[in-house]
Amino acid sequence: MAKCQKCGKGPQFGNNRPWSKKATRRSWNVNIQKVTLMENGKPVSRRLCTACIKTAVKA
Repeated sequence: MAKCQKCGKGPQFGNNRPWSKKATRRSWNVNIQKVTLMENGKPVSRRLCTACIKTAVKA
């Protein structure tokens, strides 16, 4: 799974816990989007999580 190129956030892993308490592995993936940003006056393509995209818009 992909990681955010700014903060390094990646997938997290844990267990599904149904009523029977039988543990099965699962993962929570990060919402990674491909965006084009301007860095030093040039367009640069990055794969960022949505939290980093929100902070990039505000800055």
